[in-house]
Amino acid sequence: MTKAAEDVRLDRRGDALWVTIDRVARRNAINAAVLAGIRGAVDMATADKTLRAIVLTGAGDKAFCAGADLTEGKDSFQAALDEPTTDFGRLARAVRTLGVPLIARVNGACVAGGMALMALCDLAIAAEHARFGLPEVNVGVFPMQVLVLLRGMIHARHLNELCLTGALIGAMRALDIGLVNEVAPRDALDARVEALLERLRAASPVAVHRGKTALFAMERMAFGEALAFAEAQIALAIRSDDASEGMAAFNERRKPRWAAPGKDQSDA
Repeated sequence: MTKAAEDVRLDRRGDALWVTIDRVARRNAINAAVLAGIRGAVDMATADKTLRAIVLTGAGDKAFCAGADLTEGKDSFQAALDEPTTDFGRLARAVRTLGVPLIARVNGACVAGGMALMALCDLAIAAEHARFGLPEVNVGVFPMQVLVLLRGMIHARHLNELCLTGALIGAMRALDIGLVNEVAPRDALDARVEALLERLRAASPVAVHRGKTALFAMERMAFGEALAFAEAQIALAIRSDDASEGMAAFNERRKPRWAAPGKDQSDA
């Protein structure tokens, strides 16, 4: 078994892939094997068109992810000095082109690099006992890569507070400032995640894939460019089999019957 397979468990549950960081003794801290394991799951979902979602979580109920494993010292970061990109950066780039939703199941502490992993996700549900924070200033560094993700997610005042003070906040505060979509009691977390998965399954897989691609593309565009892009995309989207089925289902007052996952649609 590879180190990535030891530190990250993959569990196929129907059309969802559950990815669990399994380093309970280290509070599910990030090392190279963890990033490799998550990247492997993303690559799997990209290749397997029958998957509809990925759920990312941590083992146990104490921590989602406590950030980088600092017990490995500076040596764990040395390789990054010789490369123009980092392992996390390469993972982030791969996630941005992922065609299915990535859901963070935040089952405990989510700090430092854990915040980065959570921010990579499209949706996040947190247990009510979860805590969030960017304590890097307390160990002499700054959450540089996390800024890339969070500056478009939460208001600058909230981001400044997290980065500059290193203070932790609770799950309800995280909900209030837009870090997570929902907060659930500890024993209801899995049920809430499953309910979210059911809502995603009800949506057109083609529309979700197209929508995720458009959301990412528009982030880099000025208003006029984004509007022109959207106009072109809706003209293409309306020609898909899923669009035809969705409109027929609406008019016939029935649930849509989407094409089998993985079926090619010439204009999708």
